[in-house]
Amino acid sequence: MRSSKRPEKDLQMSSNDIAIRVNSLSKCYQIYDAPRDRLKQFIMPRMRRAAGRQQKQYFREFWALQDVSFEIKKGETIGIIGRNGSGKSTLLQMICGTLTPTSGSIQTNGRIAALLELGSGFNPEFTGRENVYMSGAVLGLTRDEVDAKFDEIIAFAGIGEFIDRPVKTYSSGMYVRLAFSVAINVDPGILIVDEALAVGDVNFQAKCMQKFEAFRNKGITIILVSHDLGSILQFSDRCVLLDKGIHLNIFNPKEAVDSFKKLMISIPNPTLRNQYQISPRLLDFQNGACSSTYILNTEGCEIYGNFKVSIIDFGIFDSANVLTEQKLALGEVYSFKMKLKFHEDIKEPIFTLTIRDLTGKEIVGTNTKNELVSTGAVAQMSLVEVSFTQVLRLAPGNYLITFACSGFDGDEFVVYERLYHIILIEVYSHKKVVGYFDMEAKIDVNYI
Repeated sequence: MRSSKRPEKDLQMSSNDIAIRVNSLSKCYQIYDAPRDRLKQFIMPRMRRAAGRQQKQYFREFWALQDVSFEIKKGETIGIIGRNGSGKSTLLQMICGTLTPTSGSIQTNGRIAALLELGSGFNPEFTGRENVYMSGAVLGLTRDEVDAKFDEIIAFAGIGEFIDRPVKTYSSGMYVRLAFSVAINVDPGILIVDEALAVGDVNFQAKCMQKFEAFRNKGITIILVSHDLGSILQFSDRCVLLDKGIHLNIFNPKEAVDSFKKLMISIPNPTLRNQYQISPRLLDFQNGACSSTYILNTEGCEIYGNFKVSIIDFGIFDSANVLTEQKLALGEVYSFKMKLKFHEDIKEPIFTLTIRDLTGKEIVGTNTKNELVSTGAVAQMSLVEVSFTQVLRLAPGNYLITFACSGFDGDEFVVYERLYHIILIEVYSHKKVVGYFDMEAKIDVNYI
């Protein structure tokens, strides 16, 4: 959404509710093929202009961001995702004010704490204590404010007596823990996190996640950049998707993650699927009856890939090999089956089953590669039936099923076909289960 399209009156009325407004933001870098070209660009345009000659450019333009616009409300947690080189770090640096835009503008409302390159501003010769005060000053805190926060910062970092030793003597874990602790304990209005929640050991990571949740509960605005799509789904209210510097859209997290996954595998034109004259799918394995009771809807089920393989049939079967209804019982044995037709010779195809919750978060999944099942070479026009059989231990609730066939073309990972969220199931039980799985624990209580 671009603020420039709103009436000025509405813009002013909403300003107090906006934490960050990014308007038509672009960043262009000048790429020089040789050092002498940089000198030429500094001198020659002036000389050519003085001589009245046509200007010449001695660099190539690289647009890291192009015309990006969006708004973030106060208290929102916004995820930013995209492939490497999509402009995520450039965008964060401009929001933080450490990088100047080529064009466009950014408005921020609140103190920003950024967890980007942790500890990059530390002086290795200074002690941890001295670096805490120096970093606090950089973040806009007075000495009295740092004094008030100092004990909390040190306790959170957990480095003990090392606080009065030069940071060059710290281990890498101690270094980033102290840097993280300084940045996260300054009471920010806006917190920017770039792949920084998984620092330090397991105990410190747990503390980071608790602090992150506390910030969300306090209504602090958060920008989260992560390649961990589970974290994006778990924490984000909305999600910005970037690709090659272009703002594709701002989605709900599930839509953003789905679109990102398609970008990652470079989906070809879906019309390719038609050239194989795929037969109607979604038929009962046993008697040809339609199993459409499993289908969410044509919009909720996405089918994509390069379509060198087609999943022509699928279903879930009970222990008696009977096609089930939509409801599945906790603790029973089920087989998740798919039938595939190969339109080309494929070596070592990978067959995959994935189960997600309704937000799109992956709960569990497996494939033939992970299970060390050799699939060999499959000839063109072959039909293959694949079964994933197990005791169902999922906690009661609703889940989405994805079937896929993928593999490698040389070193490149390719998706032949993926039926994404193609089945909606409901797991039921008379037993209460905490979390995602039934532990099936055997508990002995002995009174002595």
